[in-house]
Amino acid sequence: MTAATANLVELRNLKVAFDGVQVLHGIDLDVARGEALGLVGESGCGKSVTWLAALGLLPGKASVTGSVRLEGRELCGSPRSTLEQVRGGRIAMIFQDPSSSLNPVLSIGRQITEALAIHRGLRGEAAKTEALRLMDMVGIPDARRRFDLYTHEFSGGQCQRLMIAMALAGKPDLLIADEPTTALDATIQAQILDLLIRLQAETGMALVFISHDLGAVSQVCERVCVMYAGRIVEEGSVAQLFSSPRHPYTRGLFDAIPRIDGPRKRLIPIPGTVPNPKTLPQGCAFAPRCSRTTAFCETSPPSLLPQKDGRKLACAHPIELAVAGKAERKVPEDLLQ
Repeated sequence: MTAATANLVELRNLKVAFDGVQVLHGIDLDVARGEALGLVGESGCGKSVTWLAALGLLPGKASVTGSVRLEGRELCGSPRSTLEQVRGGRIAMIFQDPSSSLNPVLSIGRQITEALAIHRGLRGEAAKTEALRLMDMVGIPDARRRFDLYTHEFSGGQCQRLMIAMALAGKPDLLIADEPTTALDATIQAQILDLLIRLQAETGMALVFISHDLGAVSQVCERVCVMYAGRIVEEGSVAQLFSSPRHPYTRGLFDAIPRIDGPRKRLIPIPGTVPNPKTLPQGCAFAPRCSRTTAFCETSPPSLLPQKDGRKLACAHPIELAVAGKAERKVPEDLLQ
């Protein structure tokens, strides 16, 4: 393995604009083979757009620039035929609402076997056998009897499992899970998380887990990137970010988490609102909401820079490690399990 292909996927200076309005401002991100990477942040920060852009799935009005490399092979600007080979075959994506992603007029078996035909050339009885194996793998009971059923005949949790089965049909090297547990109740959420953890261990695929749920991220991921207003503002291991967040925005996310242990305390919300992409501040996008803002922050956008402890940070006035470690409001222990 050469240094140029040490990572499975490399994003460099990835920018996206819609009708001239910039929504991604130069994303640099690596995904190593077999790792589980979490992507967190408020709605609209660019988590999903990053990977839709990487796969060429944004609408025609979107302008995408930068570099997206899969094992050193450039995808950004590649012809549609090249991207169609990558989607599903090398990189698969599952979405937060399976009911809008599954075809209601085709049986589940038909949809999975179509994916197998496209990505692995399997047809007939061989495709059906493999489809049943995938349904069993993701925990669909009595798969053979339910092979010819339709989407409306499955529960929400089972539909999400079927989406995962379809994503696995091409034996992808990377699975992108975009808010896969949002519409599910707590019990089913836990089952889907356990399923993703097990499948990653069994297949060796890399996983990008996009979520608002910091607890879920702590269970599934090894490394986390925090996004705000189209930029990555902090990146590090789960242990680093969950025990000692250094960016004020990351700390704000943890301060807003309710605790179920100990005495009741008022939550500490992040003041203000996410800025409109059309009217972003001149300097740091988080400056209007940050208690550590100075005049420098209001005029100079920070760069994402490596830190001594191995994480990356985009902040002129980060929280000192000693202070973060001794903060009165600690991260709930259940998130660190």
